[in-house]
Amino acid sequence: MLGDQIRTRRELLKDADRRYSLRQVAGRVGIEPAYLSKIERNEVPPPGEETIKKISRDLELDPDVMLAMAGKISSDLQEIIRKRPLLFSKMLRALKEAPDHAILEVVREVTDGDW
Repeated sequence: MLGDQIRTRRELLKDADRRYSLRQVAGRVGIEPAYLSKIERNEVPPPGEETIKKISRDLELDPDVMLAMAGKISSDLQEIIRKRPLLFSKMLRALKEAPDHAILEVVREVTDGDW
């Protein structure tokens, strides 16, 4: 779950750097320590997109992965999907069972412009 991932990462970083205490991370992110603690213990619903992104950046985690763990999609990706919803829904459904290497190949082709 999202909270478990956040807590595990924060505690790992805290072992090497005291700046990753619950209070200090919460302060940098702009939330109350008690709220961050509840997020880490999965006692509250996942926070909003911006809070997840701030936590992710502070803990050096991928924001898109963390948003997905919270059952969310970043607003920039939502905008991309809204422009061509039928194409993206078909593509995602087609890739649902594809192995990772096949998906990576598609990503490389699109990124390289190698049509």
